Amino acid sequence: MRILIAMMKHETNTFSPVVTDWARFQDWGAFMGADVVKTYKDTAMPIAAYIKIARELGAEIVTPLATEAMPSGKVTKEAYEYMAGLITDAAKDVDIALLDLHGAMVAEHVFDGEGTLLARLRAMRPDLPIAVTLDLHCNLTQAMVDNCTALIGYKTYPHVDMYQVAEQVGRIVVAAVQGKLEPVMAWGHPALLSQTLRQGTDDEPMKTLIAMARDAERNSDVLAATVFGGFPLADMPDAGTSAIIVTDGDMALAQAERDAILEEAWRRREEFVYQPEPLQEAVGRAKLMTNGPVMLLDHADNCGSGANQDVMTVIAEVLRQDLDDVVVGAVWDPVAVQAMQRAGVGNTITLKLGGKTDMAAIGLKGAPLEITGTVKVLTDGRWIVRGPMYTGVSVNMGPSAVLDTGHMQIVVVSRHHEPWDRGVFTSVGIQPEHHRYILLKSRIHYRAGFGDLPTATVTLDGDGVTTSDNSRLTFEHVRRPIFPLDLINEP
Repeated sequence: MRILIAMMKHETNTFSPVVTDWARFQDWGAFMGADVVKTYKDTAMPIAAYIKIARELGAEIVTPLATEAMPSGKVTKEAYEYMAGLITDAAKDVDIALLDLHGAMVAEHVFDGEGTLLARLRAMRPDLPIAVTLDLHCNLTQAMVDNCTALIGYKTYPHVDMYQVAEQVGRIVVAAVQGKLEPVMAWGHPALLSQTLRQGTDDEPMKTLIAMARDAERNSDVLAATVFGGFPLADMPDAGTSAIIVTDGDMALAQAERDAILEEAWRRREEFVYQPEPLQEAVGRAKLMTNGPVMLLDHADNCGSGANQDVMTVIAEVLRQDLDDVVVGAVWDPVAVQAMQRAGVGNTITLKLGGKTDMAAIGLKGAPLEITGTVKVLTDGRWIVRGPMYTGVSVNMGPSAVLDTGHMQIVVVSRHHEPWDRGVFTSVGIQPEHHRYILLKSRIHYRAGFGDLPTATVTLDGDGVTTSDNSRLTFEHVRRPIFPLDLINEP
């Protein structure tokens, strides 16, 4: 038996100015052949679960590609066709395909990157059993459902169950190949474009929807139940919340469980809309919090959702209001890192930090912040994730540095990386738990590595292409009407 195992993942923010070419995938990690198994076999990633299943079966493992890029703008046509081609070419003579995809990939020439890949595989190999693992922020499409044997998504945000759900769907498809069950799937998506900040699975309303999915899976005939929050910053026709149920041959059961979840999601649609707070007031409120560490979230400039990670609006306000003992993770500015390298550790430097990127989609020019501080640390930016999300994966932030202003220590990096693990700080000698404020360019994923630290969390509404203010975004392709872009009041 020959089993194809592949990963092709990208969460595309169509409003992002950051180019997603093949080099960007290589920056995060692009592996082929034996390097795929070597890199991922001891991690908590979906591929590790797939490798385990293949080895249990004594199968030959075919690994054409395992790659992921940090969220950013549309994937170039050249990069997409190269990656998809590697996978389809390898699928010509395999018995099973186990795929780790995202579900929100938009390329320059296709809205539905995953559905397009799966449709090509199915056209080439009509009877090929295909298992698919997708991110909780998947924008599920008919093409994805029609062109695989079974699919599943993460039930956690932060995503700490990637290995478990991949093993679940992989075993479903293997059992189908062995004639032990017959997967059927029912899916649907209401006219709901829920906001990412309201999709944390420890928070309502997602907490209830995930509990409903877990309850559904207690029925032995329900093989998998998934609720997708969706990724609202991918302006494509099928963006939004969805659910899919996989059962053993019982379509009526699948439809009933799907409908129950989607009806509850629609009933609570207003809870999926983030309520903003003026930045000056939020920072002022944080300043009164004396028992740290206090978490400050610069969510509108989160590269983990496709932002450029160099917007200085929030940092400038925190400095203006004289908050003390702040650590920041992290600002993307390779030019500033190079300047600090030239200055050397222990020396004082004045920088025009950040603000290197214009954001045409929201009408903002890059605005650097002039800032003076001491170069405290210089590193190569390499470390290994030890927390519960992406466990065991090697990170490369590129050449990195710490600028110490006296009141604030800013981690500056040369490659985009969302701070979901403490390694962003510990790799440069900062112990975040010992500081009064931890300012992160993150939304929800920070909870994986930092969730047990803060005494309080303050969400700061700055600028950036991961804004939760829909009035700053121009949606051209998402299906309409859709809530909350349109006021839909039907029950």
